Amino acid sequence: MLNRRNFLTAAVGVAATAGLAACAKEDGSSAGSSSGGSKTITLGFSQVGSESGWRTANTDSVKSAAKEAGYKLQFSDAQQKQENQISAIRSFIAQKVDVIAFSPVVVTGWDAVLKEAQAAKIPVVLTDRSVESDESLFVALVGSDFTDEGRRAAKILEKVLEKAGHKGKVKIAQLEGTTGAAPAIERAKGFKEVMDAEHKDDWEIVVSQTGDFTRAGGKQVMAAFLQSNPDIDVLFAHNDDMGLGAIQAIEAAGKKPGKDILIVTVDGVKDGFIAMSEGKINAIVECNPLLGPQLMEVVKTVHDGGKVERWIKTEESDFMQDQAKDALPTRKY
Repeated sequence: MLNRRNFLTAAVGVAATAGLAACAKEDGSSAGSSSGGSKTITLGFSQVGSESGWRTANTDSVKSAAKEAGYKLQFSDAQQKQENQISAIRSFIAQKVDVIAFSPVVVTGWDAVLKEAQAAKIPVVLTDRSVESDESLFVALVGSDFTDEGRRAAKILEKVLEKAGHKGKVKIAQLEGTTGAAPAIERAKGFKEVMDAEHKDDWEIVVSQTGDFTRAGGKQVMAAFLQSNPDIDVLFAHNDDMGLGAIQAIEAAGKKPGKDILIVTVDGVKDGFIAMSEGKINAIVECNPLLGPQLMEVVKTVHDGGKVERWIKTEESDFMQDQAKDALPTRKY
């Protein structure tokens, strides 16, 4: 898998600037013609699904950016199934699109279809998530540093615990993302790096399970957590939607989210900020979904034979509870 911290610039790159991308459902509509009489670029884009508010914002960003750029977008929603995504990529190859982009459901199992795209001389761009594959099979990744997001979550938890006046041992429950997905693997890794290095004696993850990045999954798994571990101090959720589902389970158990159980989540969707402004989430580590403009810039450069950076990172921030009300009006997703 790409080492997202050491992803070096390769001979395929120009830095792109701007926002993010989006997708869902099969959609082969034209986004219009490019200016100057040049051939319209056709982009095949395969999205993971529509499992969360973050993903919906990501899809909307891709679609709107493609339309603004004047590209013809062939869009496919994988509904969180790798076989659907592989089928969509093969369909894009058969249609002879100019560039293929996709946000992979999981990190493994892509070599065969990526080799097919390479044989067809169609460049491939990864968005949001990385893969474990030969790096020569794709030209760039547009997305976040998930391992660093995990580290940031651990560091902001230090501030949350200090503000709450918590002393002594900290029992942590972890709601993981989809099993095998890059953000789930890397956020857990980054969080544990900080925990093992700086809190080996006082922090313990007492229970950890996937909630599949969904609100319903977060609610169901958190309810089970509270049955087996009623004395949890902290919840670390790999995305806001699972955290929002967990809040429902915590309240159903007669506890106060944000007080009885301190909560740190990742993403920064508007619903997460609303919950944080209500005191139910203590801190959010932002993962910016607005990748569309960056992706379209990369697509144009690659199509025109130019060079792009191997890893084009998104700009992100961290937010504590006391920042939520002021930040909420500025949230775009």
